[in-house]
Amino acid sequence: MANIQPQGLTPADYLVWEAQQPIKYEYLEGRVYAMTGGTLPHNDIALNLYSLLRSHVRGRGCRVNVADAKVRVSANGPYFYPDIVVSCDDRDRRAIEAVHYPKLIIEVLSPSTAGFDRGDKFKFYRQIPTLQEYGLIDGDKVGVDCYRKTSGGKWELTTYPDDLGHPENPIVELVSLDFSCPLALVYEEVTLAQPRSGNDYRS
Repeated sequence: MANIQPQGLTPADYLVWEAQQPIKYEYLEGRVYAMTGGTLPHNDIALNLYSLLRSHVRGRGCRVNVADAKVRVSANGPYFYPDIVVSCDDRDRRAIEAVHYPKLIIEVLSPSTAGFDRGDKFKFYRQIPTLQEYGLIDGDKVGVDCYRKTSGGKWELTTYPDDLGHPENPIVELVSLDFSCPLALVYEEVTLAQPRSGNDYRS
């Protein structure tokens, strides 16, 4: 069955149109892009981190969403579906259509999306004034990159586990939420498609 996607949509048109579709679509510059299903490791990694973050922020006035929550970059778009988004802004507590004021966004990388997630998508995300941290988790092998916004407005990269003093038990930090956990928990019970060097992170 042909999947005919409209072009030239306004953001308001997109929100109305997408609400009637059986699958999710991201929105960029008047065009919509169908969201394809991820792998099981991709899903498992996202759920692991969601569970850890949900427990960590419980009672702190923060909202954690996974997969099905849109993020609005600006009133004119784009709209994206990150794997995990955390907002601690009261204005998002009762949001229905999209998160507007994220503090943390995390994407689980796949070969088909890694270039866009690291490049143009990050450029758009950086336009969100409330965003403080952007995490990229490799879905094919163990590895995490985290971009943090400094007080001067620059984005600095921290790579895990390469720059840690104890590579046999690396700790991942999400400074925006005052959160840390062993990298092993992010990849707990995740079967990766490619062989991994070093420790086996499955429990």
